[in-house]
Amino acid sequence: MKLLVTGGAGFIGTNFVYHELRKHPEDRVTVLDALTYAGNLENLKPLERDPRFRFVNGDVTDRELVDSLVKDADAVVHFAAESHVDRSIIDASAFVRTNVLGTQTLLDACRAAGNVRFHHISTDEVFGSLGPRGAFNEETRYDPRSPYSASKAASDHLVRAAWHTHKLPVTISNCSNNYGPYAFPEKIIPLFITNLLEGKKVPLYGNGMNIRDWIFVEDHCAGIDLVLRKGKSGETYVFGGRAERSNAELTEILLFEMGFGKEMIQPVTDRPGHDYRYAIDYTKAERTFGWYPETPFLHGIRKTIAWYRANESWWKSLKHRT
Repeated sequence: MKLLVTGGAGFIGTNFVYHELRKHPEDRVTVLDALTYAGNLENLKPLERDPRFRFVNGDVTDRELVDSLVKDADAVVHFAAESHVDRSIIDASAFVRTNVLGTQTLLDACRAAGNVRFHHISTDEVFGSLGPRGAFNEETRYDPRSPYSASKAASDHLVRAAWHTHKLPVTISNCSNNYGPYAFPEKIIPLFITNLLEGKKVPLYGNGMNIRDWIFVEDHCAGIDLVLRKGKSGETYVFGGRAERSNAELTEILLFEMGFGKEMIQPVTDRPGHDYRYAIDYTKAERTFGWYPETPFLHGIRKTIAWYRANESWWKSLKHRT
């Protein structure tokens, strides 16, 4: 299969590219990435001499470029997105441009090229906020609360509309919070790990009681691969890690695993509109594909800490961009 992976130099996209080339050595992968602050070509450096891999520096809103790449693809896997909630609160314009207009540009190109298969990567944040019980699933009503999640919700609706209106072969997957190697050090887990490696305190929002479900990025990539190859057109699949933790619990785990105490916590003013809880019911993916999150949370955290310890030059160069 010839894949066009947008945003393939970012966190999840990078892990997906490596996953595909390991699992499907006959595949060919072209990465399209604009290399904005969160995209890093160094992530893909080990592949630069691999004949199965090609990198194109470009924007998903560039219709001429996108058309030329989609024409040569069997499938598009769309990761490219502005994804940091705090940045969207400061200025939402880039989120609308990349997440909404970029997605529509890709959908139009897929139609023009003869209905090329399209898989869209989304987030559980489009569903809003949960109370103390329950979990998101494929039927959950959309209720985005931040400019970021609103832009992702809009892109999901555009993808779904392409199926209903034009019968473009599309699928969508929504996932819980990813963690693991190559995560840009502004998100909570890599930020806290790298701060502690530098002997700095970790900034904990509010009372730390907001709850997230965490999925190890390699488990998520395995789920995406299954949807890409076995998913039913027009369908949505959700992936979770079965690892709900409050931000306070997560912080204590990271402090303990890295040999620090609570004196390294720096409370900060809570994020505006901070969703209370996310959780995922991945029963559909389990029944359809036999998928489940294989990486226990603590094991994944230890692997992630070890990766950041071993790749100090990688994250230190990125921290200057934040």
